[in-house]
Amino acid sequence: MTKGRIQRYYPAYLVIAFFVVSCGSNANKNANQSAQNINAMKDTLNVQKVTSKDGTTIGFRKSGSGPPLLLIHGTTADHRRWSGILPSFEERFTVYAMDRRGRGLSTDAPDYSIFREAEDVATVLEHIGEPVFVLGHSYGAVCALESTLLTDKIRRLILYEPPIPTGVPMYPGNVPEGLQALIDRDSLEAALKLFMQEVVRMPGHELKVYSQLPMWKERIKLVPTIPREVTIDRSYQFDAKRFAHYQVPILLLLGGDSPELFRRAIAVLDSALTSSAVVTLPGQQHIAMDTNPELFVGEVVQFLVE
Repeated sequence: MTKGRIQRYYPAYLVIAFFVVSCGSNANKNANQSAQNINAMKDTLNVQKVTSKDGTTIGFRKSGSGPPLLLIHGTTADHRRWSGILPSFEERFTVYAMDRRGRGLSTDAPDYSIFREAEDVATVLEHIGEPVFVLGHSYGAVCALESTLLTDKIRRLILYEPPIPTGVPMYPGNVPEGLQALIDRDSLEAALKLFMQEVVRMPGHELKVYSQLPMWKERIKLVPTIPREVTIDRSYQFDAKRFAHYQVPILLLLGGDSPELFRRAIAVLDSALTSSAVVTLPGQQHIAMDTNPELFVGEVVQFLVE
C-alpha cells in the first residue's frame, strides 16, 4: 500500500421467540418481555474470555458476520462505547468488542503497564486465530500499535488519534494530581469532566452532548482507571525504530478540528510507519464515531474492504 489517501442461520431460540411474540392476547407485553429475554440470551452466548500472558482475564463480545474485526476502546470506556455504530459493523464483519483490563468482563492486575495491555490485545488476536482487522481508539490505539510487535494476526490496522508522547504538552499543570484528588474525594463525575476538558480538549458543546449519552454514567464508574492512562507521557515513549519494518497497511484517523496534541502524534506516526495513510475527518475531533457516525463508519469500512 502506498502512503497517502487513500446464508445467515437463525438460532432456534430466535425462531421460538418469533412465534411467542406473534401470538396471544397480551402481544405487546409478551413481545417486550421476549425481546428482553432474547437480548439477554444473545449477550450471554456472545461472551468469550481469554487469559492474557500475566494471568489477567480479558473478556470480549462477538457478534455479526464476515471477516473478523477487533474493536479496542480508549480511556474511561469499555466495549459498550461502540454500541452506536456496532450494527453498521455487524453487517459486514464478525465483530470482537473487547474490554480492556480493569473494566467490564476483564479483570485487572496489581502492576499496571501499557505493554501488558498490548499483550492482552495480542492474546485476543491469537485466540481468533486468523488475520484480523483491528480498530483502536485513543489510548486503545496505542495498545493496538504495541500489539503489532507481538503477533502476526493483524490484517489491517486503524489508529484513531493515539496520544503518543511527542513533546507537545498533553495537559496543563498538574492535571493528573488534580484528577487523583477528585477521585480520592469520590467526585468521579467532576474528575471525568476535568479529563474531557483538559486532556481530550473536548469543546463545551460536545461535552454537553457527550454527557447526555447513556454511556456517560458508565464512564463515571471507570474514572479510577484514568490516572494510570493519562500519565502515558511519563510511562511510554514511542520508538520509531521498533516499527521501521512493519508492513501491514495502517490507516491513521485524525479529526479536522482536533488539537495540536493529536495532530502532532499522527504526523510522527505517519513519518515512522512506511505503510501508513492519513485520513482527516472534516469538522470532527476525538469522538467522530459519536458526532458523525456515518462519516466515521464510511472511512473505516472503505479502508478495510478496499
